[in-house]
Amino acid sequence: MNEFSSQSSPEIETNEVRYGERAIAQGQIVTFPDPRPGRRYNINITLPEFTCKCPFSGYPDFATIDITYSPDESVVELKAIKLYINSYRDRYISHEEAVNQILDDFVAACAPLEVNVKGNFAPRGNVGTVIEVHHQKQKNTE
Repeated sequence: MNEFSSQSSPEIETNEVRYGERAIAQGQIVTFPDPRPGRRYNINITLPEFTCKCPFSGYPDFATIDITYSPDESVVELKAIKLYINSYRDRYISHEEAVNQILDDFVAACAPLEVNVKGNFAPRGNVGTVIEVHHQKQKNTE
């Protein structure tokens, strides 16, 4: 008998929605005012635990998502982007659509001057995929 066999683990109700699952389900990109408006600078965010499901096979896909952006009036709150990214874990979505959707949602949330989203998907079946999308705010020509 080992040291763990005499310990009993508490029963966990499997139908109960846990606080982390609730936060992930509500995953929205939250912003706050840029502390240095008017200054051009880049923010790099790396999210190494992205997961989603293949819409064809249902197999899990794993990726590192890199977001590099130049804020305009608002900056993305990091905990919120983490929860938003985690909301993909049970979604059936292609690599291409996932990265493009992340870009669209990011631009809608914080309207950056410029943003690049890169999804580096782990190889599955000996094939790796890198999807990269870019957005740049249009200049007013008035």
